[in-house]
Amino acid sequence: MTSRKVTRRFVAKTAAASSALIAAPFVSGVHAAGKLSIGFWDHWVPGANKASEEIVRAWAAKEKVDVTIDYITSQGNKLLLTIAAEAQARSGHDMLALSTWLPAGYQEQLVPMNDIVDPLIKQNGATNATVEYLGKINGQWLGVPATIGSQFKGPATRIDLLKQHAGIDIQQLYPAGGPPKADSWTLDTFLKAAEACHKGGVPFGIGLGTTSDSVDTCGAIFHSFGAQLVNAKGEITAKTDQVRQALEYWKKLVAFLPPDAPSWDDASNNKWLVSGKGAMIMNPPSAWAVAKRDAPQIAAQTWHHGFPSGPAGRFGPYLPFYWTAWKFSKNQAAAKSLMVALSQPAAVEALVKASGGYDIPAFANLTTLKVWAEEEPPKGGLYHYPNPHNHQTLSIAAAPAPHKIAQQIYNSGVQTQMVVRYAVKNEPMDRVLGWASSELEGFMRN
Repeated sequence: MTSRKVTRRFVAKTAAASSALIAAPFVSGVHAAGKLSIGFWDHWVPGANKASEEIVRAWAAKEKVDVTIDYITSQGNKLLLTIAAEAQARSGHDMLALSTWLPAGYQEQLVPMNDIVDPLIKQNGATNATVEYLGKINGQWLGVPATIGSQFKGPATRIDLLKQHAGIDIQQLYPAGGPPKADSWTLDTFLKAAEACHKGGVPFGIGLGTTSDSVDTCGAIFHSFGAQLVNAKGEITAKTDQVRQALEYWKKLVAFLPPDAPSWDDASNNKWLVSGKGAMIMNPPSAWAVAKRDAPQIAAQTWHHGFPSGPAGRFGPYLPFYWTAWKFSKNQAAAKSLMVALSQPAAVEALVKASGGYDIPAFANLTTLKVWAEEEPPKGGLYHYPNPHNHQTLSIAAAPAPHKIAQQIYNSGVQTQMVVRYAVKNEPMDRVLGWASSELEGFMRN
């Protein structure tokens, strides 16, 4: 994982053909001349940025646009700070990557994208409900659902350790190349497996901090019980039976997690897998990609698959990125043209391959690419990562609350804080629910 900012400038002199691109109507003729500045998320997976660079280079040559790319790291919140600074200054990149809650947060300053997203949906298939919840506000798409960075944070399981200590053959439940046979993969089964692996000295590596990885896992389990802190109408629902059930489950699970789980950040679970200390983490394939390089024997035993199901269904955390353009961007037409080019099937496949299968396209018809079946080791280990059989509902913690409230719930880690208070600090249930309700009331006043 790198922390860097890279600039590339391409000045087109001749038109270049590329099978990854289609002709787009937004930049043509004399209007094609000009400059376009792009702010991409700096990818976790080593070498993944090269694919986007090559696609942009081909597009820039074809459309005769002078392009500058900045790869902006999310470490140290640098991408968030860049977005905030540009919004305040009303100056910056023409095209910028925004994730999860940010399109809604900056909706007044973003160019509507219905004119290109609607045709892309017709071409590439529908987006899942979480992509629409986060990116389409009051009927307006505020960004183009992006391939780069969009991820699923499902189980990354050690095949050997889960079989040895819990007696579960995860490859049998989630066979490569075929639909899941995972009716038995429930939260109860998951709890028993966590206990068995804990006794075997290889606990599940699930954090309880307030950063994204911990919040995402906690949120998925809350959803599995139908537990919402705030409903879609903006009503506080923290004191419901479903929330109580989710907390009771977490209290049982926490007993089998690493004792320092409340202090974990987003790097902790990655290190846990690569070190060989645990039988499972919840993460996209970036940890596996590092293991391929640093601990190939561990990578060869890692299988990505679906979440366990609960009383309300099977939910898994999905975090999408969007390509957006500011209303003050000087070359909106070129930005839209490039977004269309990046969303073509051949371009998407190139991006997914370069990321080692990490990136998940938002469009339904593009989630069955061969790369996930062919990546190795082990071959087929990523097959179920993009949810090719719609086996589970892709969700995000704090949904379906109104965005302003949901973002505060998510960023504050309210759900993981509730778990720590109840399951680790042993605060009474009513006190925990009262604390959460007070926090939520505060969010509504902000």
